[in-house]
Amino acid sequence: MQGVGAGAGAAGVLTSTAEAATGDTQPVGPDPVKISLRINGQAKQVEVEPRVTLLDACRNSLNLTGAKKVCDRGTCGACTMIVDGEPVYSCSMLAIEAEGRDIQTVEGISSSDEKMHAVQHAFVNNDAQQCGFCTPGLVMAAKALLDHNPKPTRAEVEKGLSGNICRCGTYVGVRQAVLDAASRGGRSGD
Repeated sequence: MQGVGAGAGAAGVLTSTAEAATGDTQPVGPDPVKISLRINGQAKQVEVEPRVTLLDACRNSLNLTGAKKVCDRGTCGACTMIVDGEPVYSCSMLAIEAEGRDIQTVEGISSSDEKMHAVQHAFVNNDAQQCGFCTPGLVMAAKALLDHNPKPTRAEVEKGLSGNICRCGTYVGVRQAVLDAASRGGRSGD
């Protein structure tokens, strides 16, 4: 995601500017508003102030605490979620911007409570976590990468995960985990 931030930010401004020019949006706030979110395949209704981020709405209103609040400025990747198939820093996206979009959190990528997603399984098998605080964001960034590119090279893995920081330095294990998940074709290997 690194290098995409400015372009994504500019696209958001352009979209907002275009919507404002056509009058398609209604001003909101400061009072809480009810919004409908589609998270992990389920419709959810929440009432949030317009200034609340997607990360805070998920953590505080929906009890989805996998994504972590670390930098709160879109630089570390610990809050990464997948929105409409693309990885996003959920600390930098307003919850009202996510209304009607397809949102995936780390809690929703497993097929069931007992079966981990292939990327999660590969992280465990390759010892790709230490403290674990960055792990949910790295898992989501890796999943998004593999969804778009099922057979990435090492360089493509490094680029795809470059927007996520691991303060413990488990990058070797993380890269290997993504390559391992890719070599298994997205299957957990159980």
